[in-house]
Amino acid sequence: MQGKKSLILGIAVLVLGFVAYLSVFTVHQTQQAVVLQFGELKRVVDEPGLGVKLPWQDIRYQEKRVLNLDPRAETIVLADQRRVTVDAFVRYRIVNPEQFIRVAVNENLLQVKLEPIVNNKLRATLGQVLLTTILSEDRTRLMQQIRNQVNDEVRRSGSNFGIDVLDVRIVRADLLPEVSQNVYARMEAERKRDAAEFRALGQEQFLRITAEADREATVIRAEAQRQSEILRGEGEAERTRILSEAFGQDEGFFEFYRSMQAYEASIRPENSMIVIPPTNDFFNYFNNPAGRPGVR
Repeated sequence: MQGKKSLILGIAVLVLGFVAYLSVFTVHQTQQAVVLQFGELKRVVDEPGLGVKLPWQDIRYQEKRVLNLDPRAETIVLADQRRVTVDAFVRYRIVNPEQFIRVAVNENLLQVKLEPIVNNKLRATLGQVLLTTILSEDRTRLMQQIRNQVNDEVRRSGSNFGIDVLDVRIVRADLLPEVSQNVYARMEAERKRDAAEFRALGQEQFLRITAEADREATVIRAEAQRQSEILRGEGEAERTRILSEAFGQDEGFFEFYRSMQAYEASIRPENSMIVIPPTNDFFNYFNNPAGRPGVR
């Protein structure tokens, strides 16, 4: 009899322990728990720690942290008819666990439902802009516009996922290979054209500067030539004046001086033969040291 009581008590303890195990759950600080009863949502526990539920109730955990969605890359036709492959990612947070479970169920199904929405908004917005806009600072404004459009879509009453889209970003936007070749060829032609224009402009400036320098050099040489002629004329005039004064003061000395200059210019070691009569006035000072006319 005592053994049966011990057995019954042990079974009761096991049952109570199993019931207690089924009735207690733990919520991590990065999670929130949703209590379900036969598929019907009963309550949400978003405080970390131990929680209590009925044994037949289920628990589904959801992240409080920011989650990422990486949609597949899409080929988008831009406003200039260029086809680019756009790879984007989305960051979101679950803000309404009840609505999230009711509509999205879980993160995997959410990706299936959210990815087309994101790609449609990307296609609709980027299809109205040029590639240069996507590659410029205006891309931030475009991403904010796309994020707002995605939020508007996921918050609609019929498809409210219970999430808040925090950010939409473009990882890369690549032209298709055949388009890239055409773009590179056009860019190369434009750079060559710019280089030709720069060289032509440089050659034009070179010719202009050279012409101005030649003109200035001609003016400077002409001015120098004019000044030299003026100075030479003034020197000749001064020389003539001095000689005239000297001739007026002593005519004999002046004739002697001029004769000495003539001898120096005519009688040289390499050519000292002069064929003229010895009685010529040229040898006046050789035959007459006094140099007086008529005396030989």
